[in-house]
Amino acid sequence: MSKYRIIDSGDFYKLEKLGDYILLRPSPQAVWPKDKECKEYRDVSARYERHQNGKGRWILENPKTPESFILDRWGLSLELKRTGFGHLGVFFEHETNWLRLEKNIKSGERVLNLFAYTGVASLVCAAKGAEVVHVDASKTSVTWARENQERSGLEDKPIRWIIEDVRKFVQKEVRREREYDWIILDPPSFGRGTKNESWVIEEDLINLMKDLGKLKSKSFKGILLSSHSPGYTALSLDHVLTATGFNEPHSLKEEMFVPQENRPLPSGFCAWRTALEL
Repeated sequence: MSKYRIIDSGDFYKLEKLGDYILLRPSPQAVWPKDKECKEYRDVSARYERHQNGKGRWILENPKTPESFILDRWGLSLELKRTGFGHLGVFFEHETNWLRLEKNIKSGERVLNLFAYTGVASLVCAAKGAEVVHVDASKTSVTWARENQERSGLEDKPIRWIIEDVRKFVQKEVRREREYDWIILDPPSFGRGTKNESWVIEEDLINLMKDLGKLKSKSFKGILLSSHSPGYTALSLDHVLTATGFNEPHSLKEEMFVPQENRPLPSGFCAWRTALEL
């Protein structure tokens, strides 16, 4: 099984070790100079090169670099893949949030996970006995998440896998008068729904949040809102929550980061509003 760590970062890149292989990928927040004394830069197995049009490609320095890796972490067994977008299928900056969910989720609670990607948060909650509804417009991502469920031995856990535009699904849930104890969402800056519906965070987030406020159960425990979009800082996200009806007594707002030995790598922001202290 593979292990993961960040070796170094800087000059808008991050140098990562996954198993026995070293990857070099873009990292917009790594605005400082890299460590020129770091010898591992000479041993890069694969690097992702992003073009000006936003697309990119992997360049293999070591032709034996595998397409995918198996990572055992957070009590799960996850497949990581070199995707065409330069991602691996797991965003490690969310680790602290996943550990908080693991600590606070109780068996039988209902969890709604939106823009849910490859499902780490869904699986963490399901492993604690929660009933999870996992929603993402990408069939590829949801299929990947279901495979991670099977790989992690959680096939018997109650997860509903939904491939649909998030806004349309939430509107349907409002009409159905469904209720949830926890809500998790990590909206992108831009996106497309299953029928090519456009998502623009500046235009669509507030209305989505207002609808989500109608899905809170009588025993609502909390919401986690995270973002990697420019301008959506921790304090901004907290203001979004309070302005759309999430006024639970406990708040937590912070910068997300990936641990690194000499300097943590910042990677977005998050805000929580909860009925219990995290």
